[in-house]
Amino acid sequence: MDTEAQHTERDRSSGEEERSRSARVSGTDGPDGDADRDMNPEADSAADQDPEPGRGGALTWRRTGLIGLACMVFLLVFSHFVLQPFLVPSSSMEPTLQVGDRILVNKLAYRFGSEPRRGDVVVFDGTGSFLQEEPAGNPVTGLLHDAAAALGLAEPDETDFVKRVIGTGGDRVVCCDKDGRLTVNGVPVPEYYVKLGDRPSNVPFDIVVPDGTLWVMGDHRSQSSDSRDHLGQPGGGVVPVEQVIGRADWIGWPVGRWSTVPDTDAFDAVPRWTGPGGHG
Repeated sequence: MDTEAQHTERDRSSGEEERSRSARVSGTDGPDGDADRDMNPEADSAADQDPEPGRGGALTWRRTGLIGLACMVFLLVFSHFVLQPFLVPSSSMEPTLQVGDRILVNKLAYRFGSEPRRGDVVVFDGTGSFLQEEPAGNPVTGLLHDAAAALGLAEPDETDFVKRVIGTGGDRVVCCDKDGRLTVNGVPVPEYYVKLGDRPSNVPFDIVVPDGTLWVMGDHRSQSSDSRDHLGQPGGGVVPVEQVIGRADWIGWPVGRWSTVPDTDAFDAVPRWTGPGGHG
């Protein structure tokens, strides 16, 4: 009897263990399965991992590329309408501007009714005045060059120039008087911005500037090709006001040259020209 009782007790406990094991296994899929998952954090970690390991990195690079492209488009639009960097390619404006300076050209300076004044340093398109026709070139490389130039990363187009306004519409500009000075409307101009050692001009001239145009010259007179060099050509060396891109207001690069482009009071005493060919 004792042996049968022991067997019966053993069978009963085996059955209870089977039911308990069954309950534990089925419990992983039932409402109480969270308890088992809490006991197995490694399973949770594996389940939370991205099924595509490279996808996150690809999205990050794509997002970075889109942000970079958007910034580039913004800078191009900003430089086209508001403020354009301009790389100074020659010594024609020394000492005011040095070769390699990046000047910031204010395109809003003359957009709302204002016009260039005597003494302003301006950037202009010389097509039709300094150059009779635009140089031919590859349109694709030209587009890339224009984009780089708009950001100040490349030299400007061959048609773009930077000079100082000496005379505006109606002014009579003469060089030189008996003392070797340039005069505007009969008044000698103290051109302290001219490169030390340069004369006001080695080429004599006497011109009344037509309305709507500008007479421009470089500060480094002996190294500047400007209005003087185009007197005998169509247009007479003057630049139409509508060809002015903007006014050079700041030097943005290199860091040691950070400054505004200096104003000048050299023309403060100049009156309007009222003689022949001018207007009052």
